[in-house]
Amino acid sequence: MTQTTRTKSRPLPRLWIRPLLRRLDPYVPGEQPKIRGLIKLNTNENPYPPSGRVLAAIKAATDGRLRLYPNPTAQALREKLARLHRCKPENIIVGNGSDELLAMAVRCFVEPASRGVQRVQALVQFFAPSYSLYPVLAQIHGAVANPVPLDPDFALPGLPELKRGKQYNFNAALTFITTPNAPSGRGYRTGQLQEICQAQRGLVVLDEAYVDFADENALSLSLKYPHVLVARTFSKAYSLCFQRVGYLVGHAELISVLDKIRDSYNVNGLGQVAALATLDELAYYRANFRRIIATREQTSSQLSELGFQVLPSQTNFILARPPIDSAKNWLRKLRNRKILVRWFDQPSIRDYLRITVGTPQEAQALVKAVKTELS
Repeated sequence: MTQTTRTKSRPLPRLWIRPLLRRLDPYVPGEQPKIRGLIKLNTNENPYPPSGRVLAAIKAATDGRLRLYPNPTAQALREKLARLHRCKPENIIVGNGSDELLAMAVRCFVEPASRGVQRVQALVQFFAPSYSLYPVLAQIHGAVANPVPLDPDFALPGLPELKRGKQYNFNAALTFITTPNAPSGRGYRTGQLQEICQAQRGLVVLDEAYVDFADENALSLSLKYPHVLVARTFSKAYSLCFQRVGYLVGHAELISVLDKIRDSYNVNGLGQVAALATLDELAYYRANFRRIIATREQTSSQLSELGFQVLPSQTNFILARPPIDSAKNWLRKLRNRKILVRWFDQPSIRDYLRITVGTPQEAQALVKAVKTELS
């Protein structure tokens, strides 16, 4: 046995790794298929490609500039987004996907839990079930996670109900609200979100990753209230998962503080080029939104006719409770038929499958597979 082999077999000294990371349950992304021919309906990607002009812009940028650093603040993109949202570039920060910005918000606005720190200063609050990254971000930071149950139908509890309850904390340092909700797909009214934001004394991040598929959005709240930030992404609706570009909109002072901890050159140059070109092609993408919504409604109707309990969705996915057998077994059955969907082993959603809305052809393949399993 070589010295190298012996070294690899030895456990690392415990003092090298922070204790909280030894206990960390990491975020688990959806399966990335290694088998050809699988229909991928498990990670909420847009089934349609970027526009031809966006692809052309990316290809044209693969030239000598690859040796250069990109614009460090994504200035051109921030200016174009500011025009779109009728605000100032100072109200926007761009990140390596919205996930980076959610992590930055925790680092920026939440104290790690320690002696002398008030609990509310270390509190990362979110509704459950929602995006499973939130508790991971809290744990990485050494903060306190405060999951607040949604209503049984995944609706947001009303403001009077939140005030009567003991779990929701209006003084929490940072509260995430996923709107529309993931994984349920449920949309929330801007008026209800405004009521919660008005009552909240800590910061609020409205995570609008799926908002382009919804009836309404709450972006105006980030420009009306100084303690509200809205997170957006180019991944889900704009077919740029591969490039990782997201942004936050909010009060200029909050954005300035976030910018202090932003990694240098955090958004790659090709991502900036792609996002800029995307904003010139909004008509193309909005047509795709309508196609996805139409497929979502048709698929929901067809699965309902086959005995699935399908929840109303304002996203590009649906949450459906299958008949007869467990959702976990249905995950396996559909995978055996080369269709990937998502199942979460969490108490409130264990009986459901989350199914991305694909192309009409992919949706029909799903329905056909379900019919075959039920026959």
